[in-house]
Amino acid sequence: MKVLFCASEALPFAATGGLADVAGSLPQALRARLIGCRVVMPLYESVPQELRDNMKFLTSISVPVAWRRQYCGIFEAKVGNVIYYLIDNQYYFKRQGLYGHFDDAERFAFFSRAVLEMLPYIEFKPDVIHANDWQTALVPIYYRLFYANNDWYSGIKTLFTIHNIQYQGQYGFEILEDVFGIPKSEQSLLEYNDCVNLMKGAIESANWVSTVSPTYAKEILDPWFAHKLDPILRERAWKLSGILNGIDVVGYDPATDKNLYETYDAKHLEGKAVNKAKLQERLGLAVDPDVPLIGMVTRLVSHKGLDLVKGGVDNIMTYSNAQFVVLGSGDWEYEQFFKEMQAKYPGRFVLCQGFVPELARKIYGGSDIFLMPSKSEPCGLSQMVALRYGSIPVVRETGGLKDSITDSGDGKGNGFTFQTYDTQDMLNSVHRAIYAYNESKDGWKVLVERAMACDNSWGRSANDYIRLYKQLINS
Repeated sequence: MKVLFCASEALPFAATGGLADVAGSLPQALRARLIGCRVVMPLYESVPQELRDNMKFLTSISVPVAWRRQYCGIFEAKVGNVIYYLIDNQYYFKRQGLYGHFDDAERFAFFSRAVLEMLPYIEFKPDVIHANDWQTALVPIYYRLFYANNDWYSGIKTLFTIHNIQYQGQYGFEILEDVFGIPKSEQSLLEYNDCVNLMKGAIESANWVSTVSPTYAKEILDPWFAHKLDPILRERAWKLSGILNGIDVVGYDPATDKNLYETYDAKHLEGKAVNKAKLQERLGLAVDPDVPLIGMVTRLVSHKGLDLVKGGVDNIMTYSNAQFVVLGSGDWEYEQFFKEMQAKYPGRFVLCQGFVPELARKIYGGSDIFLMPSKSEPCGLSQMVALRYGSIPVVRETGGLKDSITDSGDGKGNGFTFQTYDTQDMLNSVHRAIYAYNESKDGWKVLVERAMACDNSWGRSANDYIRLYKQLINS
């Protein structure tokens, strides 16, 4: 089986978010299972020189972009056991930042067309082309319109994965022919709500559509989550499913993590206690093993559930002995609120503004409880990392949070959950977690061991994708 994974970013070359983690980790897990998976992405200006030094120039081709043709250099690199192809065009990609440019539509139209045009030149005909998010939504669209009936390309299946449905690639009709090179006669394929919608076109064109968690696949059929795409998704629900992302269990490993004050594992939790004490000391909190430490590592934006936190912090600080640390940056209103809480509860509440990777690891390692009350969360990464480090998640049952965290009230779960987007519901779960911590150190230790034993590896996700690829190939 041969799979070509198309992404606008991938570790270790370029990253802005979770897609890069997926594109860096899932192909490695597929290759470990003897799947012939290769990755293609743009060659951005920000790709580090040390990685460029190990690239091999394969060839250059001419790629159609509507009525014109553009240079396309094809470079090859190997990371682990996976071959990466990096698409070069300095006009489109020799810029600061990956996204947010005035001509992003044209940049990623070029990239999507280049993905398909390069295949005969690299002598790799995939069984499945796996496109991701709006930046590569044109890959299944172009394949359907221009390549599916070509003898060399025939028989390839396409999978389109939605990582975040909020970003759909919406543009005016004026660029349909002039930029995308799609004839007016095919406008209906991409037309939606009086504009061109690339994600809508990919949903229509791909053989299958997936999301990054089973629950998110169900949620995006609901207008609350779907950002107006729910009618199309309900029509195509027969080809929609969700596979939960994984995490890099080698990179996120408290037994080897050099960012921690002291390493530990589920059978030797003394090291976690050291991390808590050292973190408390660093943050100016009272160094006390009997006080539950609640951690948050998050972007300070609304959909992360921070309105619930705003409504509940005073209650937590008044009616419990908990300490609270928040690491993140984002919207001014939340930054100001947490600064006020830090002033109001000195020695118990700390805001660490910005994002400091080594401090994030120390918070995972040193906190007892990890709070994620998200309004929406397609998959979520932090709750899985928290499990790995033995910080018990308190989450709202949405998206991947629901699929990865189960309530421990039955004596079998790995965290504490609540359903409705409501401050009181969140508080009930937070106080249950605090009570469990305070009530029985032995019971809490059992819960921590159970959390750390959870399998959120990419190996699990890879097996699910292999089953889906086989289903597509045999359909």
